Amino acid sequence: MCLAIPMKIIEIKGSTGIAEVGGVAREINIQLIEELKIGDYVIVHAGFAIQKLDEKEARETLSLLKEISSIK
Repeated sequence: MCLAIPMKIIEIKGSTGIAEVGGVAREINIQLIEELKIGDYVIVHAGFAIQKLDEKEARETLSLLKEISSIK
């Protein structure tokens, strides 16, 4: 099963960026997304930003992932 995670762009350095979720920051490849800016949310899979999404959708998805992870 593959999983892509919504993350917020906090820094851009050429074709890479730093994305953050839950206090964890990772360097990611952003070449697949045009016109990306700091503060944007992207879906990250295998270290690549694969799609831009709006903040509301990102927060809803993160909330659902958190809910799923608390199921025992």
